[in-house]
Amino acid sequence: MDEYGVIVIGGGPAGLAAAISAKENGAQVLIIEREERAGGMLKQCIHDGFGLQRFGERLAGPEYVERFIDRVRELDIDVLCQTFVTRLEKRDERFYVTVVNSTGLKTLTAKSIVLATGCRERSAKQVFIHGTRPAGVFTAGTAQHFTNRLGVMPTKKCVILGSGDIGLIMARRLTLEGAQVLGVYEINPTPSGLTRNIHQCLTDYDIPLYLSHTVTRVFGKDRLEAVEVCAVDDSFKPMPETAERIECDALIVSVGLIPENELAESIGVAIDSHTKGPVCDGQLMTSVPGVFSCGNALHVNDLVDYVSASGEEAGRNAALYCARERHSVNINIGKEFMYLVPQQLDLNADNSKLSFYFRSAAVLGKSTLRLKVDGEEVWSRKYPFLRPPEMQQLVLDMTKFGIGSESDVRFEIEVAE
Repeated sequence: MDEYGVIVIGGGPAGLAAAISAKENGAQVLIIEREERAGGMLKQCIHDGFGLQRFGERLAGPEYVERFIDRVRELDIDVLCQTFVTRLEKRDERFYVTVVNSTGLKTLTAKSIVLATGCRERSAKQVFIHGTRPAGVFTAGTAQHFTNRLGVMPTKKCVILGSGDIGLIMARRLTLEGAQVLGVYEINPTPSGLTRNIHQCLTDYDIPLYLSHTVTRVFGKDRLEAVEVCAVDDSFKPMPETAERIECDALIVSVGLIPENELAESIGVAIDSHTKGPVCDGQLMTSVPGVFSCGNALHVNDLVDYVSASGEEAGRNAALYCARERHSVNINIGKEFMYLVPQQLDLNADNSKLSFYFRSAAVLGKSTLRLKVDGEEVWSRKYPFLRPPEMQQLVLDMTKFGIGSESDVRFEIEVAE
């Protein structure tokens, strides 16, 4: 059995950053990646805008990730591509990872594990669209793969369901390639994507955005022929009297992402019902000691810069991990939050520079974020507005607030009247 200090599962931007950080902190590292080469989704994201925070440059996805791949090669980090993890278990304070690839079945061991497994797209069936199953119904990521990596146009005239960022970017991409995008239909009363993508991908190309609308049915036998769209009421129920049939040859679905955490659950990691990712402390360690989570497996990020930052944090802490007693305190949030990560503090760890990420549950105007310990406000920050699609980051020294083992730690959002 091959023995490592840290095994990183997933070779996307989070996994690459985690592996580099772990190696730079003295660990012997292995990356396990199921695709033919590392890079994750960024391999097919040929638009620019990546790396503005990290590098101060506008990079295309492959350019951004290539910088990390080059560093992995410089550090001589082991990488297994086209390799699948079939089992993960912990015995005697070590982790045993069973993998399969073209050479057969193999078991590897490690002192700690970093889960950088990313996320997957929700499909049309997961949002209960009725009708037949013709060709021509794609997730936005699949359409992007066809267009950008295979050089195959998946559509000539399409409808996009959902205003997630990948769907918005594909609306622009397909338009540039000569397809007709008839409209983007969003069930919510506000867009789901970043404001900059709404303007750069839709407004600049005169692509209509229909809010409080959804696709209720698809038509076609062998190939999609049309879709039915309806307006929805305040309870998100379609109103049949508003139904409209739209002729098209493709439906592109961009209705959200789901963190991939089947491996995490298999080893007993607690999952947050809001993020669909692991419950973790400020060091990004999950409820299972020695298992760390980062990137979109932890929670869905807006920017790859945040993905890489969490990967570096998880990799560094995985390299420095040693079995010890944890003293965890829960971090509570008010109803105005969609979620906040991390969800716990380990009082026995270094909490002097913790990164928090959060989203509001609704569109809010002028707001104040407040941190309270045992009911007393110890820190605050004002925001001109908060929107669920736009994740917020803050870095705090949590050692300054006198948090003890029985403390009630709570973040609240107060909206100005």
